[in-house]
Amino acid sequence: MAAKKVKDKAISGLVAENRRARYDYEILDTVEAGLVLEGTEVKSLRVGKAQITEAYATPENGEIWLINAHIPEYLQANRFNHNERRKRKLLLSKREMNRLMGAVEKHGNTIVPLKLYFNERGRAKILIGLGKGKKSHDKRQTERDRDWARQKSRVMKDHG
Repeated sequence: MAAKKVKDKAISGLVAENRRARYDYEILDTVEAGLVLEGTEVKSLRVGKAQITEAYATPENGEIWLINAHIPEYLQANRFNHNERRKRKLLLSKREMNRLMGAVEKHGNTIVPLKLYFNERGRAKILIGLGKGKKSHDKRQTERDRDWARQKSRVMKDHG
């Protein structure tokens, strides 16, 4: 139920989406996290120019950091701009942080960002997923399932 609630929130202020993540990873669980951002980063996000396709999250020193997320410079900021690919701290509860760190260290899972959006209060949030990497045969099966669902919907539409 909580995951559905997060999906409804994410649709309103969506900034960036990592559509490739569900193809490359089997997403086991999702968690909504806050981001520690600078002012120019927030302004750049409001313009809607961010990319999280190559990003990932990693635990370091008891905290979880978002690595390689691209938030472009805000052009009106001049010399007060931010570094586009800097590490950004994720804001999570201690329990969620420990659970994610344990899954990464013990089971070899990966923390993958799925969506970057503004919630109804105007705060920048990121939906991260705990993923297990898919093998190439799993990816082919995913494509087959997707194609079959597409064909099935076409047949149902044509034949009523």
